Amino acid sequence: MDGIKLMESSQLKSELPELNIGDTVKVHVKIKEGERERIQLFEGTLIAHKGGGISESFTVRRVTYGVGVERVFPVHSPNVDKVEIVRHGHVRRSKLYYLRDRVGKAAKVKEKLR
Repeated sequence: MDGIKLMESSQLKSELPELNIGDTVKVHVKIKEGERERIQLFEGTLIAHKGGGISESFTVRRVTYGVGVERVFPVHSPNVDKVEIVRHGHVRRSKLYYLRDRVGKAAKVKEKLR
């Protein structure tokens, strides 16, 4: 039992920015193609955040070529290189699943004034 806890605490990332729902984020993801490894950007709106500890994850949504794409990223995954916050959104919900039904300007999230 103690070995599992040691492994979990060593794998947890400590240098993560504070992720809030509605923020526009850039996620740097490691992609392995054959022998080579490269970093691919996935930029979109943070629509959900769930779990805690090692199983913590967040969902990012973006619309590409008229098709909505959502990806779920484990926060402490070794494939997630880093997460940058592009802009802070102002929302009043903890899950933004309603954005799935909206198109165009209606799917925008207002920017938080700081």
